Amino acid sequence: MEVRRVQLTGGSSYILTLPKEWINSLKIKKNTPLGIHMQSDGTLLITPKMMEEQLQRTIEFNTTQIPQERFLLRRLIGAYIAGYTIMKITSTTRIPENVHNVVRLFTQTAIGQEVVEETDTSITLKDLINPIEMPFDRTIKRMHIIVKGMYEDTIRAFQTKDKNLTDDVIKRDTDIDRLHWLIARQYNIILRNVSLAEKMNITNSSASTCFLISRIIERIGDHVVLIAENISMLLKNKINEKIIEYLLAASNQSLNLFNQSINSFFRKDIENSNKTIESVTKLEEMCEKINTRVLDQEGSIALSIGYIVESIQRIGEYSQDISETVINYLIGEEPER
Repeated sequence: MEVRRVQLTGGSSYILTLPKEWINSLKIKKNTPLGIHMQSDGTLLITPKMMEEQLQRTIEFNTTQIPQERFLLRRLIGAYIAGYTIMKITSTTRIPENVHNVVRLFTQTAIGQEVVEETDTSITLKDLINPIEMPFDRTIKRMHIIVKGMYEDTIRAFQTKDKNLTDDVIKRDTDIDRLHWLIARQYNIILRNVSLAEKMNITNSSASTCFLISRIIERIGDHVVLIAENISMLLKNKINEKIIEYLLAASNQSLNLFNQSINSFFRKDIENSNKTIESVTKLEEMCEKINTRVLDQEGSIALSIGYIVESIQRIGEYSQDISETVINYLIGEEPER
């Protein structure tokens, strides 16, 4: 780290010289305006990008070099999450129908992406969403409500033997993916554009915490889908009533842990976060009891129940991860003494 001393000029102004290498690399001249942002930790960020500037990043994909449809879709998703605002898809010949299908799927899945220009050999996508209108906490709330509803409907489907309900739960997983991608995208944009963080009234630490929690919620949603899929296979089978009772109790316990962990985040409740972590042990004991009893069931039934129990326990453990993340964040936000 290079150290430079602050100098006093004119009796009241403090000045600090800037590294010549940095000046030359950015082609800064006399009277060039620079933005100065004071960070929450007291450090200063000096940037040639003004707050009014809209950070535009463009990436291009040549379909002749990406023959696989799924690979093109993954690259589009990657560019979206990385924060690119313009994506160009080009081809040396007429763009084939399968590429159009990939673009259509991507725009239907990723929030804010629209085709703004199209020719026989190119497609241009542009981000039309204003990140300020989608604050992190609001997106986290939406994710929680959706996953909570998915889990409640999965439990209800098990009680009522409603396969249509389990199928509907599985379809809703796409909504969770879309919201998680949005948070990941905004987080990456904030890392590159500090003025956006200021406009959203969020610190890098808070944005990082929201990103970590959204990723955990997305994984919890995946486990709810696994539970729904396995319950769907069990609906036509005769299952020991005691096992059903235990499964419902364990499911409700893990759902409560999930709700408590998210509530602690929004209430900034470090004590309740700790209670949630301590409560996971009880869930693990409940799951162990089910695994012992399931040995009396037929092979395919025992296998499906085993997968359900594993996902129930993982949801509890992920809720523990959320609570630990909340504690770490809140401790980091406490003022130094």
